[in-house]
Amino acid sequence: MKKITTLGIILTFFTNLSFAAEVNVFSARHYDSDIQLYKKFTEKTGIKVNVVSGKDKALQKRITEEGADSKADIYITADAGRLGAFDAKGMFQNSMTSKIKAAVPKNFRSTNWTGIAKRARIMYYSPERVNANELNGMTYEGLADPKWKGRVVIRKSNNIYNQSLVASLVKNNGKKATCEWSKGVVANMARDSKGNDRAQILAVAAGEADLAVANTYYLALMLSGKKGAEQQAAAKKVLPFFPNQGDRGTHMNISGGGVLKNAPNPKNAKKLFEFLLTKEAQEHIVNNTFEYPMIDDVEPHDLVKQMGLGFKQDLNTKVVNYGKNQAIALECMLAAKWK
Repeated sequence: MKKITTLGIILTFFTNLSFAAEVNVFSARHYDSDIQLYKKFTEKTGIKVNVVSGKDKALQKRITEEGADSKADIYITADAGRLGAFDAKGMFQNSMTSKIKAAVPKNFRSTNWTGIAKRARIMYYSPERVNANELNGMTYEGLADPKWKGRVVIRKSNNIYNQSLVASLVKNNGKKATCEWSKGVVANMARDSKGNDRAQILAVAAGEADLAVANTYYLALMLSGKKGAEQQAAAKKVLPFFPNQGDRGTHMNISGGGVLKNAPNPKNAKKLFEFLLTKEAQEHIVNNTFEYPMIDDVEPHDLVKQMGLGFKQDLNTKVVNYGKNQAIALECMLAAKWK
């Protein structure tokens, strides 16, 4: 009996040790470089990272349906609006540690989730058809100016990047002004909204529009040649412009994640986030995804630097507002018949 009891204790010990030496990541970020980064984390800590990749809706559905039986520790995605909406459903727990708080500015995190990289949603224009003087003092609000009638391209209203951008306008300008602005933007569209961010840049390069809205890393990706010589050539036909430099600054968003409510390995999950915010990990991220670093002592990729350094970022509009104002933003866009 004593031998059996001792054996049981030993087996329990090793079972718990094995259980504790892993972290399960549900990720909507589809970068092979992230997998490489998780391997570095394992090498440093001995904690195995199990990754389930998928689209946001599918991952959220699985996490929600599995409930307390879910093995997911971390949910990672692009956009604070998604994180905020999922958090509002009570799906995260407190994800903060002193190291995370020290690394991430308050406006790029909440108590339950944190940014790990930044993105800027900016404008791109054709230098052949847009005079630089036209862009003097240009703002997101200016996209509704009648002088841009038939000249603007931007993604659909169901795109989370646009929902977060419009949510930031709701926060800064109020619902009434934002709904009127949405009507003006729709009136200025060169065509119905369609395609991803690269499609907007390609439309300007092809002469279908003069001004596009897209995230910065898309242009860098195209310029890198990773999307082929044709897109690389097209990217060279447009120039980036950072709006709102005279007031609050350019709209910023994040890639990020949080520790899930039913996470079986919350301590390991927090350790992974701490690692993702180290200089080594941040350099790996920005040099592979063309995002902006979350921490101060890391520089962006050279292709991103070429787009402009030292621009004024909107550091006053906290990204938690994107989820909070998401429904109002969508209401405004749909009322304006933004497809």
